[in-house]
Amino acid sequence: MSEAGQLQDYSVDQAAGAIVLVLGAVASLLLVVWQSKCHCKVNLCYIFQCERRPPSEDEIKGLKDNAKDLKDKAKQKQQAQASRQNKKPTPTPTPTPSPRSPGGEPEPEPEPISSSWRTL
Repeated sequence: MSEAGQLQDYSVDQAAGAIVLVLGAVASLLLVVWQSKCHCKVNLCYIFQCERRPPSEDEIKGLKDNAKDLKDKAKQKQQAQASRQNKKPTPTPTPTPSPRSPGGEPEPEPEPISSSWRTL
């Protein structure tokens, strides 16, 4: 039985997996805080300080207008592509030649290779 407070021997890939899980949890927590609509200040050990404020009413209106313009441009582009596709004639499929010989009979099966190479 191992003593209390002593870690077992772990492999490098297990340690790397644990580090990735912890970093992912911290990053997802920061993402939730950053995307929230509240005023927040982040201080990471006095090395990195960041402050986030929600956008003002004017900024929100400007963003909505930009989004509406982009949607209108995308719709116009789709309509232009659809009208171009409707104007192009559809090509008719060409018949593919059958693998049969001109007589209408299938080609004969190939003969098996002799086993003479084993005697060399």
